[in-house]
Amino acid sequence: MAAEKIFLIGMMGSGKSFWAHKISKWIKSGGYDLDSLIEMSEEKTITEIFSEDGEAYFRKVETKLLKWFKEKKKYVLATGGGAPCNQENIDFMKKEGIVIWLDESVDVLVERLIQEKAHRPLIAHLNHSALAEFLQNKMLERAPFYKQANFRLSGADITEAAIKKIIKNAS
Repeated sequence: MAAEKIFLIGMMGSGKSFWAHKISKWIKSGGYDLDSLIEMSEEKTITEIFSEDGEAYFRKVETKLLKWFKEKKKYVLATGGGAPCNQENIDFMKKEGIVIWLDESVDVLVERLIQEKAHRPLIAHLNHSALAEFLQNKMLERAPFYKQANFRLSGADITEAAIKKIIKNAS
């Protein structure tokens, strides 16, 4: 496998953490989840950070921990959905490695997220239709950043074979 530093971006529920775990085994390196690292660093859940310290504080910590990966040589990192939505962050990721956008439909995201809303502060209070509307709006807001990824896989194209091909061919 050629790519040494892999960043997975996309909406919450798009499968970033799932694929980071799988990819880390393929490339025999660390697989990390940026949100989990934030929780460990802050000794609080994401929900607690949002409610106690606010989103702006969360985003500062997120950027700081993302930059920590400059020191690492080989890894795959599942970012939070909003992590690439700061030009400094997406530029950093593209400079350091390859960025793969996992682009799932709103319908798929709603089905995945409806079960785990309580653990996600941005959507905890939303019902089914409000969740779909929220996700649609967030996708539109984040698209200019997500579109800067080196690779984009959508829906049925998000497969082991497709991801392995990207990693193998990336330099």
